[in-house]
Amino acid sequence: MQNDTGGEEPNRREEVADLTERLVSIPSHADETAAGDAIEDWLREETEPAGATVERDAVGNVIAYKGAIDDPEATSLALVGHHDVVPPDDEQVDTNEAGEEAYVVERRDGRIYGRGAADMKGAVAAAMVAFRDATPPAGRELVFASFVGEEVGGTGARHAIEAGFAPDYALIAEGSTNYSKPDVTDVVIAHKGRRASTLVAEGAAAHASEPEAGENAVYRACDAVDVVRSLDAPETTVFGEDVQGSVAVTGMHGGETWNVIPDRCEITIDERTVPGERADLARAEEVPGVEWTVEQDLPPMGCTDGAFADATLAAAREAHATLGLDEPEHVTKPHATDAGWLAEAGTACVVCGASEPGEAHTRTESVSIDVLDRCYRIYAGLAERRW
Repeated sequence: MQNDTGGEEPNRREEVADLTERLVSIPSHADETAAGDAIEDWLREETEPAGATVERDAVGNVIAYKGAIDDPEATSLALVGHHDVVPPDDEQVDTNEAGEEAYVVERRDGRIYGRGAADMKGAVAAAMVAFRDATPPAGRELVFASFVGEEVGGTGARHAIEAGFAPDYALIAEGSTNYSKPDVTDVVIAHKGRRASTLVAEGAAAHASEPEAGENAVYRACDAVDVVRSLDAPETTVFGEDVQGSVAVTGMHGGETWNVIPDRCEITIDERTVPGERADLARAEEVPGVEWTVEQDLPPMGCTDGAFADATLAAAREAHATLGLDEPEHVTKPHATDAGWLAEAGTACVVCGASEPGEAHTRTESVSIDVLDRCYRIYAGLAERRW
């Protein structure tokens, strides 16, 4: 890790910013291959000569290892990100000098603008440079991983886990900046998951002039909605921090024409889950003719190792103190991340990254260069710390 007081510091700060711009410029909403190529090439050039191992798996995940790679007793810490992004707005896309599609990248007022700058190529760049620079303690394997498919349900993380990716600890570099107070990068120790469900009520059609001849599926659906409304939202506590979930009916469709008793009605439900708790939506099936189906279940995350959570917070506080900033805190996050999949597989996780609320997925998406530098310090500091 470079000395905070040495002359190299501005070069490292600029390196993280330049690498962020390079990654952000590469389209990766429909195909992550080119972005993965850039990450893999940089890691091979910058870290393999010093003994790191760089891999690219079948789905495009880029994973690198250094430190106690061959020690079966070593503990492993992973710095984790993703290089896919949501589709850009029209003004975020242009062509480069070669006539190829490229994302528009601008640097102004201390920020980098472009699709994926906040979510989350800036933090990926900071983690890449930290991985290269940090010297892990004896008995520690340091891992860098950038996954594909995070924006579409964590397909890359799930593939890696199924193939044996199982770090003991992981810092997922999703956004945690400005959560407890302005201009701090906090440490998330728990986040919500998301379970998307469908209730389908079946009935029997009849002419609307003789409603008693049928079985109104909309009425059955309304009875099921009443059950959902009566359920308690999931809630829990992680290291003293409250995590409050929610359950909400978000859509209802039944009937095709005004003079026919509907024989089918569909309800959609958005549930924000918390570690270890979910709403008892199966109770809706007590209504005759109603069937409950889970369409998507993104798992929540709750850190399972207090020493790791405290070590990450200590690294974050050291970085903030060096820069003369207020102290960060342990916080919770409302959004699901790949930390949920890793936690479900047994990895102790925290989330800490540059993105601020309201930046991701917007047409004006941007990230602060100061915060990227701060994240580099946190990641490298944690990678060199014992706990």
